[in-house]
Amino acid sequence: MRTVLLGIAAALALVGPARAETPVDVELILAVDVSLSMTARELEIQRRGYAEALVSEDVLDAIRLGGPNGQIALSYVEWAGPASQRVIVDWTLIRTRADAEAFAAKLTITFPDALPRTAISSIIDHSIPRFDDNAFAGERRVIDISGDGPNNGGRPVLAARADAAARGITINGLPLMTREGRWTEFDLADLDQYYRHCVIVGPTAFVIPVLRWEDFPDAVRRKLVLELSERLPEDANAIRVEGYDCLIGEKIWEQYYGDWN
Repeated sequence: MRTVLLGIAAALALVGPARAETPVDVELILAVDVSLSMTARELEIQRRGYAEALVSEDVLDAIRLGGPNGQIALSYVEWAGPASQRVIVDWTLIRTRADAEAFAAKLTITFPDALPRTAISSIIDHSIPRFDDNAFAGERRVIDISGDGPNNGGRPVLAARADAAARGITINGLPLMTREGRWTEFDLADLDQYYRHCVIVGPTAFVIPVLRWEDFPDAVRRKLVLELSERLPEDANAIRVEGYDCLIGEKIWEQYYGDWN
């Protein structure tokens, strides 16, 4: 028996002490498109829009009242092609206005450069393991993806989405339908439908389209309030298109540029 106990003690010593996890209502990754189709003006609007929304009273109230813990874990990641994901602000506990202001300030110190391609599947693949060992234990885990076009790099988006669903992760969408910038061949008139059919997942998943850049800060604020409060927008049950082609972005890339992968 003494030998067995010593063996167990030695094994525990190798593993190390259990890491304490802070309970939060939501672990939320803000995944923001910085692909080459975005202009410098749009990239700055995005950063400022998220910073403005995070310190709004509506969002702060949603953090305080959205769940039993009154706090969330938040991370901000920018993405473009299959190998282009950069963490701008790592996992941060947000409970007070001061927490939100400190997080928001980090978004507006500098502004990003654009990167090639649009790999929605890759930002999902990048985000899923970031929930592991992040020192937080959330009631829910959410990836919030904003983007101005369909997937055209990495693996098919439905496969990545299925992996998120298998882990119980919700994906919400903020499709940017603003018609500004370059690479207009990838513009989809029904990008909101693409996100509904091909990107979002989860029983409380939803899409909020952005049609004009002047509406962006308000759309981000509304989206954050809804997902922190676990509520759905009024148009959550919008009519879907039968047989939607979730490989449309890959097909457009192949048409213009050859092998999409």
